[in-house]
Amino acid sequence: MKKYDISQPIALKKGVYKLNDEANFNYQFNRVINWDGGRLEDIQKIGGKIKSSADWKRELIALGDEAMEEERFGNAIAYYRMSEFFMYDGDPDKKKYYEKATALFYEYYADYFEGENPRIRRLEVPYEGVKLPVMHVKPEGESRGTLLLHGGNDSYFEEFLFSLLYLQEKGFEVYLFEGPGQGGVIRTQGMHFTHEWEKPVKAVLDFFQLSDVTIIGVSLGGYLAPRAAAFDKRITKVVAWSVFPSFLDVIIGEQPPVLRKIFYLLMRLHAKGLVNLIFNAKAKKEPMIDWGLKHGMYAYEADSAYGYAKKLADYSLEPIADKVTQDILILGASRDHFIDYHMIGREIDMFTNVRSLTFRLFTEKEEAENHCNVGNGKLALDTICGWLESLPI
Repeated sequence: MKKYDISQPIALKKGVYKLNDEANFNYQFNRVINWDGGRLEDIQKIGGKIKSSADWKRELIALGDEAMEEERFGNAIAYYRMSEFFMYDGDPDKKKYYEKATALFYEYYADYFEGENPRIRRLEVPYEGVKLPVMHVKPEGESRGTLLLHGGNDSYFEEFLFSLLYLQEKGFEVYLFEGPGQGGVIRTQGMHFTHEWEKPVKAVLDFFQLSDVTIIGVSLGGYLAPRAAAFDKRITKVVAWSVFPSFLDVIIGEQPPVLRKIFYLLMRLHAKGLVNLIFNAKAKKEPMIDWGLKHGMYAYEADSAYGYAKKLADYSLEPIADKVTQDILILGASRDHFIDYHMIGREIDMFTNVRSLTFRLFTEKEEAENHCNVGNGKLALDTICGWLESLPI
């Protein structure tokens, strides 16, 4: 296999595209292009064909096969990796294509990881019977600080490769890791999510003997990273790369206020049967809800919609926000289809004891309005670097 030319300058893609009428399919297509190495012209060919998770699987695998035949290996990795995204848990192809994409990734980008002094070191941290994978880079000159970077609910840490390298070029030492519920930790090692994110973070900090660390959590990481910081003061600065006060609020945030009130009332009354009935009825009508519910039940080890909601109730900043005493930066997006950024007011009010708090909302004019600013990752990373530079020593 022809390998990626690592002498190329690091380039982060920019652009937001309308590729599918369903918001989540459309977002994930933008993610395929901007973060995972896909080509716009490829996705444009199939974008309108996708109506279901089966369509997604079929068309992305076909794109991967086509790219392999044409020796466009970076594109193939993107398509195979994301082909498994909407596959239902239990589908044998889900693990197959995850492993296929991952093996191709380390073969294609091998020159970053191999040699006497590789640019990126691959490491593993023992944690509760599994191994948390880590990528580690050091800057060439004097370090501007140490960053601990991780994703969120449905991330693969390989998709942050060029963000990792970009931060290295900006002068930072970076540890990028996958924790419980993420990437290969759940797909090949079988460890599901924990809301107590301070535990895997502690394992990483202890293993590398780190202190004075800035933690950056992407997407659900907007909850996970502040949570870890609340319990570990070796973390001195926090970047929440998404507004995320409460997982339950995010899940039902776009429902009308009356429905939100009914939902929370049913949860307080422990109305398991009725909650299950409502969610299962919606899942039958809407394929994305069906996939999201079943995947969530798997990832969070729940046996029903009600059980899933009970698990998500633990993912709330409110009980621990007063323990966050560090500087914190929160990044939002004006047209985030997952998260209503207007929740930021309530989140800000929770952080009563932080040293400082900065909120940055990205917009359509910046091509950064998508969830996690996926249309302009460079701007988000530059904002993080600028914020770190502005803080008093």
